[in-house]
Amino acid sequence: MLKEETIGIAVLDEAGAGGIPNRDEILHAQALRKVFSSGRQQIVPLDSVHFSVARGEMVAIIGPSGAGKSTFLHLLAGLDTPTSGEVYFAGDSLGSLKEAELADYRNHSVGFVWQRHHLLPDFTAAENVAMPLLVAGEAQGRALQTAKEWLAKVGLETHAEQMAGELSGGEQQRVAIARALVNRPTLLLADEPTGDLDERSAESIFALMQRLHQSHHLTSIVATHNLSLARRTDRILQLEQGKLTPAKEVLAGTAAFVAREASAGAMTPGERV
Repeated sequence: MLKEETIGIAVLDEAGAGGIPNRDEILHAQALRKVFSSGRQQIVPLDSVHFSVARGEMVAIIGPSGAGKSTFLHLLAGLDTPTSGEVYFAGDSLGSLKEAELADYRNHSVGFVWQRHHLLPDFTAAENVAMPLLVAGEAQGRALQTAKEWLAKVGLETHAEQMAGELSGGEQQRVAIARALVNRPTLLLADEPTGDLDERSAESIFALMQRLHQSHHLTSIVATHNLSLARRTDRILQLEQGKLTPAKEVLAGTAAFVAREASAGAMTPGERV
């Protein structure tokens, strides 16, 4: 497993670096660029993005659909490679890791939660949560016991033997969160984790993520459209037109927009924008 130690990278300009000083950084992206080709057209969702997150922070990434939030999280998780630039975890460049080291990073240092839970519907909740442990070679009995302990942590101790396909949407997302954390990662990356849920379920899931973030000393990065939830994180950044900008430059305008729409009866401040 990669070592977790403070990295010493020069402090970048706030607008470029994503807005935090160089204090106990755990994850750092330097001049990150990603280019997709579609015929003769080039799509650039990330264009020289600088980003740093301190150990223990919870950061929200907002931006319009298609802006590149998912691509950004995939690069941070080592699930994709940048066209140029580097991602560093605990001082190690992901681009310099051997395949086995990169797999270890993905399996042990990162927990990933998607908008759609990607559970196996014909397996029990406990079996779904146990999958990462079984893949890592843990004995089945011990893996299932640990999975049940994690289901208790997300409020589903009585659903361990229930088929995942029989659970509600909110319950399935709780199982997905338990699965993401069962290997006790350092980082929790979540891509629109409440996007498919109603307002009440979204609030419950986000409150659960905040509680686990604190109790398990996680560093969390959450991509979301929900500004009401994003405002409850430590820091908000906006990704748009390939650039990552500090929230202080966008929230004033966004808040005014939400207020105007709410007064017109079109939406409430907690709704997605």
